[in-house]
Amino acid sequence: MNSTQPLTKLPLFTINTVQMRTFHTTWLMFFVCFFGWFGLAPLMPTIREDLGLTKPQIGNIIIASVSGTIIARLIIGRLCDTWGPRKTAIRLLIAGSLPVFLVGLASNYTTFLLFRLAISVIGASFVITQFHTSMMFAPNIKGTANAVTGGWGNLGGGVTNMVMPLIFAAIVGAGFTKHEAWRYAMILPGVMMLIVAWLYYRFTKDTPAGNYDEIERSSSKSKTDWSVLADWRIWALTLAYGMCFGMEITFDNVAALHFVDTFHLSQSNAGFWAGVFGFMNIFARAMGGIVSDKVGGKFGMKGKGILLAIVLLLEGIGLLLFAQAGSLALAIVSMLSFALFLKMANGATYGIVPFVNEKNVGLVSGIVGAGGNLGGMMFGFLFKSESITYVQAFSYIGCIVIAVSCIVLITRFNKKPADEQDAISGEVAFAE
Repeated sequence: MNSTQPLTKLPLFTINTVQMRTFHTTWLMFFVCFFGWFGLAPLMPTIREDLGLTKPQIGNIIIASVSGTIIARLIIGRLCDTWGPRKTAIRLLIAGSLPVFLVGLASNYTTFLLFRLAISVIGASFVITQFHTSMMFAPNIKGTANAVTGGWGNLGGGVTNMVMPLIFAAIVGAGFTKHEAWRYAMILPGVMMLIVAWLYYRFTKDTPAGNYDEIERSSSKSKTDWSVLADWRIWALTLAYGMCFGMEITFDNVAALHFVDTFHLSQSNAGFWAGVFGFMNIFARAMGGIVSDKVGGKFGMKGKGILLAIVLLLEGIGLLLFAQAGSLALAIVSMLSFALFLKMANGATYGIVPFVNEKNVGLVSGIVGAGGNLGGMMFGFLFKSESITYVQAFSYIGCIVIAVSCIVLITRFNKKPADEQDAISGEVAFAE
């Protein structure tokens, strides 16, 4: 196939084409952003003690850590359509590294809350990853490619839960106090973000044919069609993503605290088990995208929708089991169960997203992606309440996820006639 066209296969272990160099750079970009975004989460037991935080204050911090991303994802989706994903990614990485570096200056609840809100903006990197991957791959493999880049990027949440407590311990071992150690630990993700900004500049292109300015793609060709807001399919996907990715970032935020408070683990051990949850992204989200592509090839968009409903249902059931786990062993087994289906649901959602409106992929990706953070923000209110325990919060969320799975099941994701013709010809609007 012409190297200036989207790839129809996913040769994971090559970087000899601009499509694959972009593929690997964009998941790495999301990985380091996720690392910086949730680098503070496994250190919260120490930060809670250092800053004297109450449960409602921690709840507000959880809400702030995901809420800024909601607006940012909508804006970033539009910027990908106009500036191009390459310029958007570089600017987001450089600007987003500043609050990551500076959060160590926080001296009380208010300043920490504001830094956490500013850091949340880098969660919009996900939209760039999904948009840019969609530019580089043909419809037959798009769901798989999106799921792999999204999953490997989300892996940053698992790695940071495992690694940051070790970095913290190493800094303490070097003679610094705990008060200083969590602050210095955040320098690492900030540096990583700047390095990847250079990699993005050096090794990627906006499209297989070149950057927007090189191929003279004007913003008029990517004019936003706000009529997409009247498409119920997009809102069903937004709800679905709120239930899976929203729960994922919520769990990334509260897992270490939950394991410390409920099962009396040390900060390092709690971070390890929270990291295992995130580490499943190495295969589970990709599995959701691969199965979605396979099901779509055989049963069309209807089959993709049914698959998404099923994995959401199983995620909800797993959450209920996790909430009722009376021992650490049962909690871990049930956590792994709901994590598998949650991350498959992430991949299955974005196995559908690029096809519901192929002329406004950036906007649709931004709306659905923002739904993930909106779900995380709403779940944060449950963990903030003094009258609701973490166990009860997990139970309520499990019931909500099951309800949304029913909504997804009755939603018709079938393509409109014009969309079907685009898919047959492979002439997607955003890869002109």
